[in-house]
Amino acid sequence: MTRYCVIGAGAAGISALQQLRQAGYDVDCFEKTDRVGGHWHTDYDALHLITSRDMTHFEDFTMPADYPHFPRRDQVREYLESYARHHGHYDIIRFNTAVISVVPIAADGPVGSGGWTVTLDTGESIDYDGVLVANGHLWDQKVPAIASDFTGAQVHSGSYRNTEDIEGRRVLVVGAGNSGCDLAVDAAQHRYDVDMVIREGTYFQPKSYFGVPRQEVEWMAEFAPDEQDLISRLLARIVIGEAKDYPGLPVPQHRTLAEGSTVVNTLLLYWLQHGRVKIRPGIDRIAGKMVYFSDGTSSEYDTILWATGFHSSLPFLADELVERQFGAPLRYAGGVVPKGLEKLYYIGMAAPRGPQIPVYGVQAKLAIRLIALHEADPAGFAGIAEYLGGLQDAEHRIDIVRAIWNEQLDDTARLLDAFVAARTAPARESANA
Repeated sequence: MTRYCVIGAGAAGISALQQLRQAGYDVDCFEKTDRVGGHWHTDYDALHLITSRDMTHFEDFTMPADYPHFPRRDQVREYLESYARHHGHYDIIRFNTAVISVVPIAADGPVGSGGWTVTLDTGESIDYDGVLVANGHLWDQKVPAIASDFTGAQVHSGSYRNTEDIEGRRVLVVGAGNSGCDLAVDAAQHRYDVDMVIREGTYFQPKSYFGVPRQEVEWMAEFAPDEQDLISRLLARIVIGEAKDYPGLPVPQHRTLAEGSTVVNTLLLYWLQHGRVKIRPGIDRIAGKMVYFSDGTSSEYDTILWATGFHSSLPFLADELVERQFGAPLRYAGGVVPKGLEKLYYIGMAAPRGPQIPVYGVQAKLAIRLIALHEADPAGFAGIAEYLGGLQDAEHRIDIVRAIWNEQLDDTARLLDAFVAARTAPARESANA
């Protein structure tokens, strides 16, 4: 009997675990920590969802009605734990058990066609017909090399908890994504002197329109994605204005939200207008506590908060197995199928903009469809990755526009339908002969 492995018990992992169990598969799940929920246990205290409670939940398991529209970190953590308890996942997951390596079993076909051997830090090695990788992409902190020149305190956003991590009064935040904005706001609200490096213009979006969370404005769904993009930019212009209205904020050079970066935050703009946060351009160099910027200015800081992102690391897979572009693994099928690898599936490696938790179930269901195709083949291997690789462009993006991701899913469904039809046609012809 075939058996499958899920790596990780964060939101993506427990979603994959549930979908597999619900579909009737035998599955093991390994989690290197002693808990369910992944980074939601260790994120900074000020973190709240940027998508709404009623749109950010697992299938058939809504968040509690007494949660606020935008739940805080500990509420999301408790929600994930309650989902795992409700479905009996705690009895299945092996905690405090790290996956050390995932190695393809030798076979005549492409890499992975014979399944995978998973080796644990306990010394065990177990063969699986397929592996669902849900180890997350928000844990391997990316810090620029120039950080080594700074002699003050410095903390990456992945390790930052609250303003107790800040030394002195002068703070520089590097990175202008959602996390960078949250950290700058956290420091500003506690009356620190905050500068923030923003090298390129980004569109800012409010969390709500007309007092309603932006994902729940019903009439927006009546418009096509490009029309929604335009409406969102126009509404934001009414609600918060434009970059030129905020001191030092660079003007976005991309025409639409889809073409470049977008941040869901209005509190940073509030503190810009109150003078608690000031914008700086890119960093040229650092010497001691002095930071020199690309516009020729410089300033001294006590603490730097690096909100510079994460590496999409897969430490249990050999480097030569994972083909990358711009540092990210190349994938097909909406980010689920690794380039060149059969019977391995990424859950959570694509993060289409908008609510994330529902995405994991969609990805897991797609992986299960691929698993079923393999199992239905008399040889136990259907060549899915090879087939998709010949018909789709490999995708490196993790942050991807939701409409583009939806198109990738639709294209994958169409191709899989054609794949099945081509395989069943000879049988039908033989039966009709």
